[in-house]
Amino acid sequence: MTGPDTAPAGPAPIDTRRPHPARVYDWWLGGKDNYPVDEELARRILAADPTAVRGARANRRFMRRAVRAAAESGVRQFLDIGTGIPTEPNLHQVAQTAAAECRVVYADNDPIVLRHAEALLQSTPEGSTDYVHADVRDPDTILRLAAESLDLDRPVALCLIALTHYLDDADDDAHGLVARYMAALAPGSHLILSQVTQDLNPEGVARAADLFRSGGTPFHPRPLPEFYRFFTGLDLLGPGVIPVSGWRPEPEDVAAQAEGVVPVYAGVARKP
Repeated sequence: MTGPDTAPAGPAPIDTRRPHPARVYDWWLGGKDNYPVDEELARRILAADPTAVRGARANRRFMRRAVRAAAESGVRQFLDIGTGIPTEPNLHQVAQTAAAECRVVYADNDPIVLRHAEALLQSTPEGSTDYVHADVRDPDTILRLAAESLDLDRPVALCLIALTHYLDDADDDAHGLVARYMAALAPGSHLILSQVTQDLNPEGVARAADLFRSGGTPFHPRPLPEFYRFFTGLDLLGPGVIPVSGWRPEPEDVAAQAEGVVPVYAGVARKP
């Protein structure tokens, strides 16, 4: 279900001259919705940091586990910001498999994601799925449009999967942004978050960050204390903040850990 204000009348032109993180991520996941400029950067980063593909895949598995955990705890609404290019299973499929009545709103600012929005809008008859074309840095717009589908007076799971490392504290106030979103959500809401860190692979992540920045994409890995700050005032769910593959791992995650470190922290917390 979409309303007249959900997206612009037509997609903005896709800039194929510069790489975009959503399309780089798509290439790492084996997708086909990327361009030579994205593949070039993805390959260069992978050469500099061999954990990149493992990290992308680990993030997707974490999303599935965390969304199921939120749904099993009773959350029936999800706001996924920085959605990226659709990759099966999508978040709404995970949520609505756990509870068919779940309502999901996706938000992203990449025109290529807008063009794939129809793939994101397939829902169970009991639930709903919507898409907002907007930037995470504009919480007022995202929350206003999300409220057309979600009841913000009831708990919502805010999902920021592999997004916050593209936000600069100096210019974007990443911690302040997350706090603004959580302040607008009802008690019982959840924050599902993952973030690249240099703590677990200093040299490789530093090289990857330099490559992202040279391609025009801000990239800000954060150490553990800065990651913890995103959860200020919230109650962390067990096992707390932990490397992404270790958050309530399933057999596939345990097997993946044998391949080596993934320099990504993850956590899920509840608003009291």
